[in-house]
Amino acid sequence: MNMLLDTHTLIWLLEGDDNLSTVAREQIENPANTNFVSVATFWEIAIKVSLNKLEMKISIQNLKRLIWENGIEVLPITIEHTLFVSELPFYHKDPFDRLLVAQSVIENMILVSRDEAMPLYNVRTIW
Repeated sequence: MNMLLDTHTLIWLLEGDDNLSTVAREQIENPANTNFVSVATFWEIAIKVSLNKLEMKISIQNLKRLIWENGIEVLPITIEHTLFVSELPFYHKDPFDRLLVAQSVIENMILVSRDEAMPLYNVRTIW
């Protein structure tokens, strides 16, 4: 199955953080699954790092290499993804998370996220 990693999921995976659930780690490491990260995640990380709202153990400059080394594919943002955001109810106000929901629905992906607001949308999640 195709899985879209939320921003916190990606960071915790790459940093080996214990906050990543056992279920999420097992599904990410399952070779039968394909893992994706959205371009929106790179954008969110870049913004939060530049505003000093996010500190990571790994450097932002190494992010692309680490994603490639872990076999994670990059999901581009399409016009369809952005238009679908306008149809979503405001269970979640974070624009990055709303875009991840839209991408998950349109691309028929499972969203790997601990965020409790995500299941309120018509999106499959695991944690």
